[in-house]
Amino acid sequence: MADVHGTCDARFSAMRDLLSANIDSGADVGASVAVTLDGKPVVDIWGGWADTAKTKPWQADTITNVWSTTKTMTSIAALVLVDRGELDVFAPVAKYWPEFAANGKAAIEVRHLMSHTSGVSAWAQPVVVEDIYDWEKSTSMLARQAPWWEPGTASGYHALNQGHLVGEVIRRITGQSLGTFFAKEVAGPLGADFHIGLDPKEFHRVSNVVPPPPLPVDFAAMDPDSVAVKTFTGPAPDATVAWTEAWRRAEIGAANGHGNARSVARIQSVVACGGEVDGVRLLSPKTCELVLQEQANGVDLVLGIPARFGIGYGLPQAEMVPYIPDGRVCFWGGWGGSMIVIDQDKRMTVAYMMNRMEAGLVGDSRGAGLIEAAYAAIGAAK
Repeated sequence: MADVHGTCDARFSAMRDLLSANIDSGADVGASVAVTLDGKPVVDIWGGWADTAKTKPWQADTITNVWSTTKTMTSIAALVLVDRGELDVFAPVAKYWPEFAANGKAAIEVRHLMSHTSGVSAWAQPVVVEDIYDWEKSTSMLARQAPWWEPGTASGYHALNQGHLVGEVIRRITGQSLGTFFAKEVAGPLGADFHIGLDPKEFHRVSNVVPPPPLPVDFAAMDPDSVAVKTFTGPAPDATVAWTEAWRRAEIGAANGHGNARSVARIQSVVACGGEVDGVRLLSPKTCELVLQEQANGVDLVLGIPARFGIGYGLPQAEMVPYIPDGRVCFWGGWGGSMIVIDQDKRMTVAYMMNRMEAGLVGDSRGAGLIEAAYAAIGAAK
């Protein structure tokens, strides 16, 4: 069996076995898995390879681009400001970012940005990936756009732009970029190795993502004016863009966070534990409850499947994620398979970060198996 390194409480040994089996089968090339209970790590394991040539082992400090798992980090940064009384998620975005009111967006609230219900789910054409590296240009483009559906009436997954939308609100309030604020106010106090905008001195630790098979979607056969097509083409990055210096250094709060399971579980354990971990309080229990307020529940206009969103996180939805139990639970994941589950009832987080991407946009069978094993370990019925 493939070697798995790190520490694993005996109750969770099935998770170690699953990671080993996935590496053996080729389902994983390299990956990390973490579980926290009451903010304490009970699983912190990794194995496999940081490269497809299998010349560099995945190490304790290996990090990778986790795609949309990054959204949970942008959300917690915003929630820190909520807790400080500097941000009201029920206030219009234009209260903080006046230019955003243009073109019929004056009534859009911050919660709509955080729950994918704003009607502004991507950049309007013309746009290329390089545009989103330029913060001023890309946020100005979003401010000028009209919404593509009536805000608040449905969700439409903000695949690449949610971090720019929420991040600009954060910048207007604090005067700091999203990545800087996150580093100073979230990752730094928690000692967590997660980055939105990666310093080149850390590049040597990055495991390049292994691109997935193409999405099983024929955009050419779809209505070009549909929300889904406009979102997935506005812009449409190839996964290999994550290998580039420009992508890594940019602050793309919806998609280019770099970390591993340990750092993701550590940060999100704040939400699982009522806002405080190891004496570091970032949120109040009231703010942690805020994320569970349902904002949308229905077929997502972009994903085309049933989805349920709170404020900043996905909420359990049996058709989308049957392996995540109901309760005071929130989650999200990234293109290719990364996943974080936060259970406020169990005060538990479960994180899976890997380099080999599958075709799915949010979760796959690898993460599902690990999440089910974690719940089985603590004797929790699904």
